[in-house]
Amino acid sequence: MNKVLDCSSVQQTFNRQDVDVLSTQTVYDGFFKMVKYRLRHKLFAGGWSGEFERELFERGHAAAVLPYDSVRDQVVLIEQFRVGAMAAECQPWQLEIVAGMLDHDNESAEQVVRREATEESGLVLGKTEKISRYLSSSGGCSEILEIFISEVDSSLAQGIHGVASESEDIRVHVVSRNQAYQWLESGKIENAATIIALQWLQLHHQRLRQA
Repeated sequence: MNKVLDCSSVQQTFNRQDVDVLSTQTVYDGFFKMVKYRLRHKLFAGGWSGEFERELFERGHAAAVLPYDSVRDQVVLIEQFRVGAMAAECQPWQLEIVAGMLDHDNESAEQVVRREATEESGLVLGKTEKISRYLSSSGGCSEILEIFISEVDSSLAQGIHGVASESEDIRVHVVSRNQAYQWLESGKIENAATIIALQWLQLHHQRLRQA
């Protein structure tokens, strides 16, 4: 039986200094990296935890953008094959927003989404606003993903895009904001960044259209 401690009077604020990393070991280094950590950390009730190990999936950091035409009230989504979705027995071809990895040390998240928008949809982004950032899966992955929204001319969005050397095969979809949100509510859209961006747009579209 687990022991439940009454910590209601303990007001601890922990940070990186309250973690003791004892060792790290790279157990796989390919397209992604897997690192085994041996560590311990301070406890809410006081003292330190015992030593334990965690495998961490290192895939780098990423940025994503929702291209939005505020004049036509339309969004641009892309569709492409995702091996993770296939393995999870979801729809292998996912509806998503434009996204890419921060591959270059000096490249900002906004620079990434501008580059990726051209590669994945053929669009040149206009005024861009940051929506949020989040940890993809903090229990086992270090990835941070920053999300933006950007003004575009949706009449220019069409066709099939992608970088051939990266085995990309990407189809562009232009749909109304309402249609995209209905897809979200029905469960057709399963990608976290896309869900966050469309929910944010549903809350802020009036301000964007007035601006």
